[in-house]
Amino acid sequence: MVAERRLHFATEGSTLVTRVAAIDCGTNSIRLLIADVDSRNFREIYRTMEIVRLGQGVDKNKEFHPDAIERTLTATRNFSSEIARRGVTKIRFCATSATRDAKNRDLFIDGVHTILGVKPEVISGVEEAHLSFMGATRELHHSDSPFLVIDIGGGSTEFVFGDSEVRAAKSQNIGCVRMSERHFTSAPPSKSEIDAATADIDQAITDAAKEVPITEARSLVAVAGTATTVAAAALGLEAYDRNAIHVSRISASATHHISQTFLVKTRSELAALGYMHPGRVDVIAAGSLVLDRIMFHTGADEFIASESDILDGMAWSLAN
Repeated sequence: MVAERRLHFATEGSTLVTRVAAIDCGTNSIRLLIADVDSRNFREIYRTMEIVRLGQGVDKNKEFHPDAIERTLTATRNFSSEIARRGVTKIRFCATSATRDAKNRDLFIDGVHTILGVKPEVISGVEEAHLSFMGATRELHHSDSPFLVIDIGGGSTEFVFGDSEVRAAKSQNIGCVRMSERHFTSAPPSKSEIDAATADIDQAITDAAKEVPITEARSLVAVAGTATTVAAAALGLEAYDRNAIHVSRISASATHHISQTFLVKTRSELAALGYMHPGRVDVIAAGSLVLDRIMFHTGADEFIASESDILDGMAWSLAN
């Protein structure tokens, strides 16, 4: 559902630019993007993220923990103030993997509706994949297509294949939070835990490949925090730099090396890395393993790290 107020921003000629807010609420984080958009143009106004771990325990219990709901609603209140202050005219709020799985999702949905006046869309994995593809490939050159877009979230990973349009998509429940909670009881994880996670991930990739031609893409594009954190490590950044990371190309060998490095570090060692977001410390090892196994199964020599993802796709979807 889209909440709309009757206010538009006129630009040259008859083109109308709309100030929109896209909110993506996943298993690990909730993110806000405010942008001015029309059918051809996009201007980012504001972007922020909070780690709220809405999916805490959902893989095991199939419902939201009360503390997780409250953390997420607190972040939503913060976003609501920013949205009002910046004169947003349309809002789209999408909830993904954890909300799809939670039996008590109405507590969360009703809370967001009270705060924002718009009900979250609990989107399917396929819709999530389409929006991620739109956001990730909009500014890439057509000569790099066909693309395989990989979106490693907290609860699920989306595999999307296409060129100017999506040709095939599949969502699999191998997100970084889900894999961490399911398999890793220590940091660093034991060899048996890594082996079990690898087998789980490999099976999910094999299942995805039955519907998505994962080995036929010219370019593998990886979005979301796991991929961009791996890119930050590969680039040798001392601090997270969105501009340096965006559309950087990270080799398969570097990805494997970084994943293996993350898997043997303690939480305190991971937390000490200047580019590491505190909310990713306990899930980056599992997330990087997912990315590494995808690189292995696709045979890709490199991935393109994109800072444009489902949020950007949501914002484009609100264009007049």
